[in-house]
Amino acid sequence: MKEIACIVLAAGMGTRMRSRLPKVLHRAGGRTLVGHVVCAARDLGASRIAAVVGDGASAIEAEIKSHVPGAQIAIQSPARGTGDAVAKALPALDGFEGTVLVLFGADPLMRQQTLATMAQTVTAGAGMAVLGFNAVDPTGYGRLLTSEDGQGVLAIREHADCSQAERAITLCNSGVMAFDANLLRTLLPKIGNDNAKGEYYLTDIVALANQAGSKVALVTCPENEIQGVNTRAELAAVEAEFQRRYRHKAMEEGATLVAPETVFLSADTVIGTDVIIEPHVVIGDNVRIGNDTVIHSFCHIENAVIGEAVELGPYARIRPGTTLADGVKIGNFVEIKSASIENGAKVNHLSYVGDARVGEHANVGAGTITCNYDGFFKHRTDIGAGAFIGSNSALVAPVKIGDGAYVGSGSVVTRDVAPGALAVARGRQENRDGWAARYNKMQGDRKKTAGKEE
Repeated sequence: MKEIACIVLAAGMGTRMRSRLPKVLHRAGGRTLVGHVVCAARDLGASRIAAVVGDGASAIEAEIKSHVPGAQIAIQSPARGTGDAVAKALPALDGFEGTVLVLFGADPLMRQQTLATMAQTVTAGAGMAVLGFNAVDPTGYGRLLTSEDGQGVLAIREHADCSQAERAITLCNSGVMAFDANLLRTLLPKIGNDNAKGEYYLTDIVALANQAGSKVALVTCPENEIQGVNTRAELAAVEAEFQRRYRHKAMEEGATLVAPETVFLSADTVIGTDVIIEPHVVIGDNVRIGNDTVIHSFCHIENAVIGEAVELGPYARIRPGTTLADGVKIGNFVEIKSASIENGAKVNHLSYVGDARVGEHANVGAGTITCNYDGFFKHRTDIGAGAFIGSNSALVAPVKIGDGAYVGSGSVVTRDVAPGALAVARGRQENRDGWAARYNKMQGDRKKTAGKEE
């Protein structure tokens, strides 16, 4: 296959989203819409990626470069149609001789295999390829008028311009195209703007290619693959499709999702084999889960590494910067943030561990918290291997609990505890025999007196 370059059109305003956020920066499947598109181009092996954005779209540029640092950015201002947008990107492809794919920044569901087929079609001899789909309801879509053998595209007819017979056609234009780079350079300047909006439409290049005797091939894909986003409802539909794909992939690769429709994954989620994920689990960005781990119901995980044979939850929250090593057990209603929990350690229910290390086989009792913030700065807590932290303890950072040390339940620990030592930091218990009877009599007498006064 020839070398591939991709042009991503991401200059649309997205006014129908009714949002201050640019349309392509809305998120679905754990990633921005444009992030999905540029990652698809990157993973396809594109040697050059150029994105077209609007004036002042620095946030879009930053997002694109977070995924593909070498991406080139072109500015289209004012917006004058898709043909003009591609023309703005062409200087970034100077000297490129391969296949150019034109993609849309708000169409995130394109599969890598479909893009590869588009590129291979041009490599096989077509001057360009048009991606079409058979629509359940073609209303509003441009129709593809094909050759007698159905393999070539003769023209793209906008819905408003279709005859009655043409409106019966269900083969529609996705907008995605692939070109031989030199053909694109030759034909693009010939696109005119003699239309109601005075814009340059990339779709006009199909007729120009046919007139030049260049083959315009047809490639098709399922309709749900070209679902774009123009409204919040369409964003929700794209999210649903991503989740369907992610869940299927996870189960195909050996994970058990007890109630798949209630589990939410992200684009970069990595799940090992024989993992069990119970209902109502949300997994955010940048999460890796090792083999044989069990995620109980109602857990929320993001930016974390979870080892093998871990038991998590239910109702646990694992926040960014957390690493759970092999054999760790995290109880219900536990929150872990920016912490390393080492092999075999346990953090039991109703605890908070933040900015900390918990050593191998240590036990953090129920209701324990690491007090990591002093109102100005975060501080770390270090709990040694085999240490035992009694329930309802508060460890005031910075503090270190040595290997094998014990902290008595209910303690507020403000100083380091030596290895093997016992720390008890609470008021001394005092028992007073007979106190309850005397107290009850006193209160009873007060109640009688109060009744007489009334």
